[in-house]
Amino acid sequence: MRRIFCGIDWAENHHDIALVDQDGDQVAKLRISDDSAGFHALLELLVRHGDSPESPIPVAIETPRGLLVASLRATGREVYAINPLAAARYRDRSSVSRAKSDAADARVLADILRTDIKTHRRLPADSELGQAVAVLARAHQDAVWDKGQLVNRLRSHLREYYPAALTAFHGSGKLGLDSAYARIMLTAASTPTAAAKLTRSQIRSLLNRAGRLRRSLDDEIERLREVFRAEQMRLLPMVE
Repeated sequence: MRRIFCGIDWAENHHDIALVDQDGDQVAKLRISDDSAGFHALLELLVRHGDSPESPIPVAIETPRGLLVASLRATGREVYAINPLAAARYRDRSSVSRAKSDAADARVLADILRTDIKTHRRLPADSELGQAVAVLARAHQDAVWDKGQLVNRLRSHLREYYPAALTAFHGSGKLGLDSAYARIMLTAASTPTAAAKLTRSQIRSLLNRAGRLRRSLDDEIERLREVFRAEQMRLLPMVE
């Protein structure tokens, strides 16, 4: 019985499909839209080439996410998420020109399953709860990365005109640049000039708005006043 392998080159608006047999011959290709009609066209193509509940055609695609992947997994089909870097190495090996095209990439993905299916892991048959947990975990990791990038951008920006803020709020955590204290203080005093004019009562009010401090509030007020009023290099007022 001839075995068929499917490769899908994923894009935002369309997906290119390639089917190859165990001998490496391409038996079909198709471009589908990124919607329900496109998904049904893919299923019909697979069925025409021997796909069945007892022997579903395995599918390779360069992403483990998205509605197309979720829909394919819901059919019980074996879906393999191929790392894009790995796919690129296969493409370089199989193409002299190393030219990239969607249709050719779909063929490469199908060939990866044909030649090396045992070296790649299929996406697990997670329960609905398992998939929901995976989405939340991924969203949390993305949020952590985004936060880190934003804090680094803020640090770089402040270094250009407001080094006192870096002295006042350094590192991360309770009094770092990623803290509520830094956020509220920099909102109220977004320039060195404005920070130097803050009174003790204003600083006290801002710190209280950010939450209760574990250390002495009076000590922290004096520390911030000293940092903000210390002599430092300044840009011109309008530039600042």
